[in-house]
Amino acid sequence: MQENYDPRAIEQKWQTFWKDTGLFAVTEDDTKEKYYLLEMFPYPSGKIHMGHVRNYTIGDVVARYKRMQGLNVLHPMGWDAFGMPAENAAIANKTHPAAWTYDNIDYMRSQLKKMGFSYDWSREIATCKPDYYRWEQWLFIKMFEKGMAYRKESSVNWCDPCQTVLANEQVEAGMCWRCGKQVRQKKLEQWFFRITDFAEDLLLYCDKLSGWPDKVTTMQKNWIGKSIGAEIRFPLEHSDDVIPVFTTRQDTVFGATFMCLAPEHPLVPALSRNTPEKEKVAAFVEKMSLQDRSGKAVEKFEKEGVFIGVHCINPLSGRRMPVYTANFALMEYGTGAVMSVPAHDQRDYDFAEKYGLEKIVVVNPRHQDLNAATMTEAYTGEGILVNSGDFNGLDNHKAKDAIAEYLEKHNLGKKTVSFRLRDWGISRQRYWGAPIPMIHCDACGIVPVAEEDLPVLLPEDVEMPEGGKSPLTLLPYFRKATCPKCGSPDARRDMDTMDTFMESSWYFERYCSPHENNGMFDRKAVQYWMPVDQYIGGVEHAILHLLYSRYFTRVLKEFGLVDFKEPFTRLLTQGMVCKETVSCPQHGFLYPEQVDGKGDLPVCRECGSEIKVGRVEKMSKSKKNVIDPNILLEEYGADTTRLFCLFASPPEKDLEWSEQGVEGSFRFLNRIWRLAANIMETIHDIEPYHGDMAELDDRLKELYRKAHQTIKKVTGDIEERFHFNTAISAVMELVNMMYGMETFSEIPKGASVMRFAMETSVLLISPIVPHFAEELWENLGKQPSVLDVAWPRYREDALVQDNMTIVIQVNGKLRGSFEITADASDEVIKTTALGHPSAIKFVQGKPIKKVIVVKQKLVNIVI
Repeated sequence: MQENYDPRAIEQKWQTFWKDTGLFAVTEDDTKEKYYLLEMFPYPSGKIHMGHVRNYTIGDVVARYKRMQGLNVLHPMGWDAFGMPAENAAIANKTHPAAWTYDNIDYMRSQLKKMGFSYDWSREIATCKPDYYRWEQWLFIKMFEKGMAYRKESSVNWCDPCQTVLANEQVEAGMCWRCGKQVRQKKLEQWFFRITDFAEDLLLYCDKLSGWPDKVTTMQKNWIGKSIGAEIRFPLEHSDDVIPVFTTRQDTVFGATFMCLAPEHPLVPALSRNTPEKEKVAAFVEKMSLQDRSGKAVEKFEKEGVFIGVHCINPLSGRRMPVYTANFALMEYGTGAVMSVPAHDQRDYDFAEKYGLEKIVVVNPRHQDLNAATMTEAYTGEGILVNSGDFNGLDNHKAKDAIAEYLEKHNLGKKTVSFRLRDWGISRQRYWGAPIPMIHCDACGIVPVAEEDLPVLLPEDVEMPEGGKSPLTLLPYFRKATCPKCGSPDARRDMDTMDTFMESSWYFERYCSPHENNGMFDRKAVQYWMPVDQYIGGVEHAILHLLYSRYFTRVLKEFGLVDFKEPFTRLLTQGMVCKETVSCPQHGFLYPEQVDGKGDLPVCRECGSEIKVGRVEKMSKSKKNVIDPNILLEEYGADTTRLFCLFASPPEKDLEWSEQGVEGSFRFLNRIWRLAANIMETIHDIEPYHGDMAELDDRLKELYRKAHQTIKKVTGDIEERFHFNTAISAVMELVNMMYGMETFSEIPKGASVMRFAMETSVLLISPIVPHFAEELWENLGKQPSVLDVAWPRYREDALVQDNMTIVIQVNGKLRGSFEITADASDEVIKTTALGHPSAIKFVQGKPIKKVIVVKQKLVNIVI
C-alpha cells in the first residue's frame, strides 16, 4: 500500500474502472426491489458550480447506499437543454445556441464524471434533441385533439429584450427572471394547457405527499389558491350584458357601491370605447402594462384607477354603481372584476377615500353600530348584517349561504369555487425550443401536423438576428407548410416554440427507456421504475417545475400511458451554498482569486486597495463569491470536495463555504489513509472478527462494540434523515478509537477485531468518498467494487454495554461521574450517586429536595 494518499491518481484509476466495467448501468429486474434516485437535471450553462456539486453529491451517496442495501438503483443524468439562456448566451458570444449547448454539455459531463457520481450514462438525454422533443410534440397533438390544449388571445407577460412571453411564475418583482429587464403586458394569441381542470386534484393530493417538505406543499397550495364563494352577475346599465364577479364575501353584496375591473380585462376597452373617458382609460391601461402586475407587487402600490364611463346595477340592492378600472384588480383572481365594498375591504376603502366614493356599512360587530361617515378603516371582522334587506339580523357566516341560495334561485348568480391557478401558457416567441406542431390554414383553421411527419425539426443551420427576435419567422422554408387536411400549399407553421418547462415535466419518465423509438417511453419500464423514490433539488422549483410535473403526470394518466398520479414519492430540497462577498472600492465585487490574502490585511490584486468583507450570501456570479469546483478537484480531489459538502451542514440547511473545512476534510482522509497504511501489513491476511463478545478483552470489546454502534448510527442517519454530517462524525469517532489501539497486534484476536473495524470504516464511508474507499478495499485484499458489497449490519448483542457512565449533577451543574453496570436499576443508580464523594462534597449535608434520575445518562441532585 502506498504510504501517501494521492487523490488524483486514485480517482482517475477508479473512474476508469467504473467506466470500463459499466458498473453503474442497470436494467429492470423483477427479482429485486427498485429504487429510483433522481436529482433535478442541470441546465448546460457551461460549468458546474458548487450548488450542483452539493446537490449531486447528496444524491450519489443515497444511490450508492441503496445499491449496497441490495436494491436495483436507477440513477440517471441528462440535460435540460432548451430555453432562453442558451439563446441569450449564444447571441452575446456570437455563436449558435446548438453549438453553445452541445459544447457545454460535453464539458459539464466531463466535470460530473470527475466527481465520481454513479450515473448510468447509457441513459443520458438532452431535451434539445429531436428524439426527445418529438414525443412532447406528439403529446401536444393528443392534448389538442382532446381539448386539453387550446389557443386564445390573452394578456401576457412580455419581455422586450427576450422577445417572448413569460409565465406568471417567471416574473419576479416585475422583471424577467432571465434577463432582469422590465416586463409589460401585451395581448397575443397564445397556446394554453388546461391545468385548471386538475386544480382540485392537484390541491387534494398535496396532503398525500407525505414524503415532501411541508413548506413545498404549502407553497403549492397557496399557488393553486382555492377559494369558496359565489359568482354574482351585475347587469350593465342600458344593456342586456352582465359583469360576472367572483367573491368570497357575498354577505357584503348590499354594501357594494362601485365596480373595479382589472386593466387587462377585455371589457375595459370595449365599454369605454364610445365614452368621453376613452383616452384616459387607454392611457391608464398602457401605464399599468408597464407595472409589475403580480399580487405581491400590487399590494404595495397606492390604489389608483379611472372611471371607464359606464355604470352597472347591484342585483340585490338595485344601486347604480360606477365602473372603474383599478390597479388592484387582477385578471388572475376570480373573473378579473371586483365588487367593491369600501366599508368592509381595506383596498376598496382606500380607493373610495381617494376618489370620494360612497361607503355603506352592512356588517356590524356584535353590540356595536358602525357609522360609515366616521370610519377610519374598513371593518373586516364577523358580525350581524344591517342595511341588507331581508337578510338583516343574520350572522354574516350564515348570510353567505342564504345570499348564495337567493342568487341561484333568482338566476342572479351561483355558489362556486375559484382557483388562483391559471391555465399554463406554453407559447414562447423564441427560437431555441421545441416547435409547436400546428399548421395554420386559411381554409381549415388550425390543424395538427400529421403524426408520421413528426418531429417538426427545429432548424439548427440558422443565423441569430440581433435583438433577440426568433429567426424562425425569417425562414420561408420553415414557415411555409402544406395543410395536412386540405392539401393547400399556402398553409403556415406555428412560429412559436414551447415553454422549456415542457421538457422538464416528463424527463424522469423518459429516463426509464431513453432509447424507445415507438412512444414517449416503454410503458413496462416506466411501470417498473416509476414513481421516482427520491427526488432532490432546490426549493426555488416548488411552484414551476414541481407543479407542472405533477400536472403532466396526470395528463399522461388521462391517456393511459401511466397508472400513477404523483411522479415523486419523496422530495428533498437542499439548502444553498453560501460564501461571504468581497469587494474593493475601485473594482466592486471580487472573485476569490482576485484577493491577495498574504500579509496582515487582504488586498485587491488589481489595485492593491484594502478589501471589504461583506455578508455571507448565496454563491452567485453577479456577486463573484463563487468557488470553481475545478480548483478543488485539482488541489484536493473529488472525494475531499464531496466530504466537505456533506460534513459541513445537513442537506436541508444552507452550506457556508470554508477553506478550513475543506482542508479539515482532506486531513481526515489522510488520517484514515495513514492508519490503514500502518496496520495493513498486520491485518491483510486476517479474517474480520465475528465471534463471541465474551472472548474479547475489555479494550477489544469496546472497539468491536464501537464498530457496531457506528454501523447503526451511520445507517440510521442515511436511511432516516440524510444527516450525512453526523454519519461522518460517527466514523471519525471510530477512527479515533482505532488510533488508540497501538498495541492491538499484541492482544489475542486484536488483528481480527482491527480488521473488522477497518472494513467497517471503509464500507461506511464508501458512498461518501467512493474512490478512496475503493482503493482501501482493494488494499485490504478484496475484489472491486466496494459498491457490490452488502451494506454492513450491526449485531444487537454487540451493542449491549457491560458498564455505563453516569454523570452527577448538583442543581444542574456537573460535579462528577461514575461507572455502573448497564443493567443497574434507577434506585441503585440513585443510591450510588448519593454516596459518591463528589455528591457528598457539594451537597454538604444540606436538605435534598429531590433526585432526578435519567437512566443511562445522569443523576441531578436538587438541594
